[in-house]
Amino acid sequence: MGRSGWVPAVAAAMVVLLLLSTASQGRQRERSVKSSEQTFVFNYTLAKTIVEYASAVYMTDLTALYTWTCSRCNDLTQGFEIRCIIVDVQNCLQAFIGVDHNLNAIIVAIRGTQENSVQNWIRDLVWKQVDLNYPNMPGAKVHTGFYSAYNNTILRLVITNAVRKARNLYGDISIIVTGHSMGGAMASFCALDIAISLGSDDVHLMTFGQPRIGNAVFASYFAEIVPNTIRVTHEHDIVPHLPPYFSFLPNLAYHHFPREVWEHDVDGNRTFQVCDDSGEDPDCCRSVFALFLSVPDHLTYMGVDMAADDWSTCRIVMGQSAEQLRSYLTSNSIMSNNPVDVIIVDHSVQIDLTTSS
Repeated sequence: MGRSGWVPAVAAAMVVLLLLSTASQGRQRERSVKSSEQTFVFNYTLAKTIVEYASAVYMTDLTALYTWTCSRCNDLTQGFEIRCIIVDVQNCLQAFIGVDHNLNAIIVAIRGTQENSVQNWIRDLVWKQVDLNYPNMPGAKVHTGFYSAYNNTILRLVITNAVRKARNLYGDISIIVTGHSMGGAMASFCALDIAISLGSDDVHLMTFGQPRIGNAVFASYFAEIVPNTIRVTHEHDIVPHLPPYFSFLPNLAYHHFPREVWEHDVDGNRTFQVCDDSGEDPDCCRSVFALFLSVPDHLTYMGVDMAADDWSTCRIVMGQSAEQLRSYLTSNSIMSNNPVDVIIVDHSVQIDLTTSS
């Protein structure tokens, strides 16, 4: 069967899975994932600031990110002090770390992978399995691809070091980790790792349109270790429904951790609905029938564009941008004065353009 034949077949199979998951949930309330007792408050201005960081990390002009002059590097993020840029060309990964002095917080933003199309990414996502035991968490299982994308690439080591350096400079200020789509999945593993490795209870996670990344046991562990977590979902966005959730397989199926905030229209008014602490509130985004799920709703959050600014092959774009940044750094005297670390992995060779100790 040619590509044009099996893509619709895969899409149809995905809809069937989502219909089954919708049918299985009914209107029942599942047992809540264990989470810390705390009063939950959704801060709109904070969320709008963080979504701008999650959007900016999609920019392919690395030089503009380095100088924080990109078209998305403005509005609520003006004055951001970039500390580190990470680019893994081969794996199409990108992240930055810096300090938001208005929030008095270290920001970690991880880019979601959008090679060719979101539809292709969704097609690939459906068939991946939960088959990895998470260390030191008996019974917890996670999505192998998402776990590996963060823990088995350059991201984990460089992000941890960059956060430590920023804290050495500015003290034990808050850490806010963010990402959209697959970037949200990797941001979740990042926040968990930082909370454990740094022994910090001041790690905050805010993701946008992230997929499920583990089972219910994992979700319970996550809620205990990173209680300051918000997953923003949008209208009919299909990605938070993936991989599918089945209430009749509570120990095997994927399960979101709390807490969801669902952005949607109610009688023409934009509403941010705070969901329950189960992680799978049937009255929030899960209330959307599978046939009405949408890709376009995945590409905009809080009125901010979340799509990559260049939809051509990710490796080519990243490779060209990395080369342009290298040229800029070697020819611009600002390099010696600007304390930004630049880590580029290209063709299996790590190039460290660190400019600060």
